[in-house]
Amino acid sequence: MALNFRKLAATALVLLPVALPTAAGALDDAQKKEFGAFIKEYLIANPEIMLDVQDALEKKQQDARLQQASAAVKDNQEALFASKHDIALGNPNGDVTIVEFFDYNCGYCKRALSDMDEIIAKDKNVRFVLKEFPILGPESEAAHKVSDAFRKIAPEKYGDFHRALMTAEGRHGEESAIEVATSLGVSEEQIRKMMTENPNDASVKEAYQLATSLGITGTPSYIVGNEAMFGAIGSEAIEQKLANVRKCGEATC
Repeated sequence: MALNFRKLAATALVLLPVALPTAAGALDDAQKKEFGAFIKEYLIANPEIMLDVQDALEKKQQDARLQQASAAVKDNQEALFASKHDIALGNPNGDVTIVEFFDYNCGYCKRALSDMDEIIAKDKNVRFVLKEFPILGPESEAAHKVSDAFRKIAPEKYGDFHRALMTAEGRHGEESAIEVATSLGVSEEQIRKMMTENPNDASVKEAYQLATSLGITGTPSYIVGNEAMFGAIGSEAIEQKLANVRKCGEATC
């Protein structure tokens, strides 16, 4: 019975911001004082109740974030899954697509590279779209400029470029990205010419607009089916979403 009262009190506290404006008008000063004293006394005696309040708030915020992302996915199908600025690794004609927003200087993205490779190796019918999203400063912006130029010059080697830069040690900027490009047979002259003539402004603008709509604030973030997933969630979680999309058409059945 005590547990039920604790949950009831937690619910009441969550609803206080909504209930108080109406209730306050029906109470006189003495009643307001008595009510406030009761709330204070209860919280002091049961401070753990605030954990329930915090959990409820976090769940409400997460649910709102997921709803926002789901609506944005629906409204941005072509830009997410078929943008001219992106290349799909794995099976370009796969029946399910994963989109990953990444930054070349994101440590979590580097560790998540193995998740992408594992999924592609196990699932021969998945498209894995890499959405370049430089958010970690000028070095990241420079590395992604080189990456974009490399993709335009040698799209068939883009996967090799991506893996090589992701697995190289240290932070990456223009110099290290060009080193990777030249090791794969594209000259620095070609890269610089492409960066000048065809800058990546449009692709970066598109990625930022999508991220804003989806509520993405960090990397890696993934889109599978009608859902967004935030953070390096691991291959198993992504594979489950793939299975759900194939089963019922949505990421959560």
